[in-house]
Amino acid sequence: AMASTLLALAHWSTWAVCAVIKLPQLAAVLAAGSARGVSVGSLLLELAGFLVFLRYQIYYDYPLQTYLEYPIIIAQDVILLLLILRYSGNMKRALFYAVTFWGGWYVLTLRKWIIDLAMNLCTFISAASKLTQLRCLWQTKDSGQVSALTWSMSAYTCASKLWAT
Repeated sequence: AMASTLLALAHWSTWAVCAVIKLPQLAAVLAAGSARGVSVGSLLLELAGFLVFLRYQIYYDYPLQTYLEYPIIIAQDVILLLLILRYSGNMKRALFYAVTFWGGWYVLTLRKWIIDLAMNLCTFISAASKLTQLRCLWQTKDSGQVSALTWSMSAYTCASKLWAT
């Protein structure tokens, strides 16, 4: 009983953290009125990774609680992306991204091997996303927008996910 309670706690705390994980970043971008220090490439890679993961879980009928945090994070990523595009005057690109992701969502499950391959690439995509963001921070020498809080929450969810599975 103790183990299941701990597991439930790990799940709920992960969801709680996920629900607010991007808020410090969103707040920083809004407050600064600029997207300096936030890498669009990193965000797109992260979004792609999350969408693949979500699609995989749905495709293989995983229970909802194993992937509930993904729609929450995806929604925050989308808002962040829209803010960045708005501040950098690239709103026209939003439609292109939307169509691309929508198409990808559909193509992923046309064949079983496509979704399996995509899922295997996910780890690589996730790592690439982090590296892209680090490179962007290095170039702008400004990690103000990507607060330590977001990074630590991200680390926590990764750790708790690994522990829970």
